[in-house]
Amino acid sequence: MSDTTLILLGAGNSTRFESNVKKQWLYTGDIPLWLHVAEHFDKVIDFAQIIIVSSIEDITLMKSFADYTYVKGGDSRQASLGNALQHVTSEYVLVSDIARCCVPQDMIERILAAKSKGSCIVPTLPVTDTLYLGDAPIDREQVKIIQTPQLSVTKTLKKALQTKQLFTDDSSAVAFMGEKVYFVEGSIHAHKLTTIADLQKLSCIQAPSAKTLTGFGLDIHPFEENKKMFLCGVKIDVDYGFKAYSDGDVAIHALIDALLGAAGMGDIGELYPDTDENYAGVDSKKLLTDTINKLKTHGYEIGNVDLTILAQAPKILPYKEEMRKTLASLL
Repeated sequence: MSDTTLILLGAGNSTRFESNVKKQWLYTGDIPLWLHVAEHFDKVIDFAQIIIVSSIEDITLMKSFADYTYVKGGDSRQASLGNALQHVTSEYVLVSDIARCCVPQDMIERILAAKSKGSCIVPTLPVTDTLYLGDAPIDREQVKIIQTPQLSVTKTLKKALQTKQLFTDDSSAVAFMGEKVYFVEGSIHAHKLTTIADLQKLSCIQAPSAKTLTGFGLDIHPFEENKKMFLCGVKIDVDYGFKAYSDGDVAIHALIDALLGAAGMGDIGELYPDTDENYAGVDSKKLLTDTINKLKTHGYEIGNVDLTILAQAPKILPYKEEMRKTLASLL
């Protein structure tokens, strides 16, 4: 078994990326970026374990893609790393950011080959521009650009984080412990994806697949007297409605299930359970809007919706056009 565990950090909310899609969920070909990065590293060596650190709301969906270890992120990079390290028992740990998605194989191999040279092996790049500190120039030969992944002795990195000091990366944590940090050659291709503009610098990212995913949804509710009826977000002029914890809009509920099913993101009962008081009597249009936002942040786009309502009563035709327009405005 390998003596090295891989940790990939990706619990951030992609604020600087300024897109509806979180960068972890950008698609390169048929797979999301986080999986592309994990599979790339996995091809280099047989890691003892691969740990993906993510926001809690993404973990269930991630598990449907690959059988890795998934860990809830913290409120900072250091907190996320600390959470992951609790699951590491191997002698070494290689830590990288999912956003650094084009790390060349030879760079990873250089880092792993140097593991005996120090307690933390760090890839670096030289500075080629002139540098100033305040009003005075500084010697750029004394400055390095630090990259990830970084390979550390696990017990040393764990002890460093236990000091509660704040560190910007693994190498600064290991250096704080008085241990040796060893530098190897990095790569200009290991650029970090931070803003939309960075996509132009990342040659390893393919165009997303044009594959169409299809989902089917079904919902049935009994009638209930003296309750308002809503279908497709439109109030129907009858003196009965649907018995339900929410407003009972069966058409929207079926649509939500179809959308979630196509994306492999569970179902309406999982996301909006009737045990949660927040959803008591809730307007189903709000649930649909929330579902659509979840789909967008995970890289999905709705192409077409076809909805069938099977009912002898009430009559749908007088409301059909308003229902269509209401759904179209939400989608």
